[in-house]
Amino acid sequence: MLVLGAQVFLGFSLRGVFESGFERLPRTSQQLKLISLFILLLTTALLMAPGSYHRIVRGGRDAEDVHHFATRVMDVALASFVVAFALEVYVMTGKILGIAGGVTHAAVIAGIGAFFWYGLGLLAGPGRKGRSHQQKQKPASEPTKLKDKIDQALTEARVVLPGVQALLGFQFITMFMDAFEELPNGMKYLHMAGLSLVALTMILLMTPAAFHRIAEHGEDTERFHAIANGFLLASMITLPLGICADVFIVFQKVTNSGWLSATASAAVLIFFYGLWFGFTAYRRAQIAKT
Repeated sequence: MLVLGAQVFLGFSLRGVFESGFERLPRTSQQLKLISLFILLLTTALLMAPGSYHRIVRGGRDAEDVHHFATRVMDVALASFVVAFALEVYVMTGKILGIAGGVTHAAVIAGIGAFFWYGLGLLAGPGRKGRSHQQKQKPASEPTKLKDKIDQALTEARVVLPGVQALLGFQFITMFMDAFEELPNGMKYLHMAGLSLVALTMILLMTPAAFHRIAEHGEDTERFHAIANGFLLASMITLPLGICADVFIVFQKVTNSGWLSATASAAVLIFFYGLWFGFTAYRRAQIAKT
């Protein structure tokens, strides 16, 4: 639910820059939209990080550290999502209610989100099973049945796929907008390159299910698990490239600064790859030593 929500929200944010109403926003609101977009990109990277951790560090096997990592990542991702959501609410409601009204409305929405996503859980505390589970935590990887590993691989692809499809839809729609027609040809080609990379990501994510039916006739095999792993990781290479192409275009359109746009898109790409591949490779090397 979190991954889909963040990616759909991200798609709207990328498209919003090309709407005619964006040009009528105050300069500060346009800059806040860029900050919100940047935070949403970091949120998306965090939400998808457990998948790369599970694939690279543990090779799709069940282990307590996978659950621990996913829980900690979700804690951070929800906080960043609240901040981005509040900024978007302020930009929209501030047009009608003014600065004070917009800030108040955004603060109320953020406060409600923070209470239900964090406060409610903290007030409830861990249940009896939760406390017992925490006491028995073990970082070691436990043997996992092949069927379970394959189910998890297909689930991880299914979780990300709807968001990627929605993002691809927003990229297609953007090409029919008047603001897109005003872009230099170089920016249009860059958008088409980003669109093609997101389309490739969708194809990669859908391939394991098709292979499972056509080549394996629905049977669970080690070969299929290895192929599913490979396609999932390949999709995590192409998706950030496709997103960062549009990040460059959006920042260029708003700031009219090539170096700032390049810096922002490079920073996003480094964060995606660093979290999904750099950190996981480091953790795998650490675990291999123990």
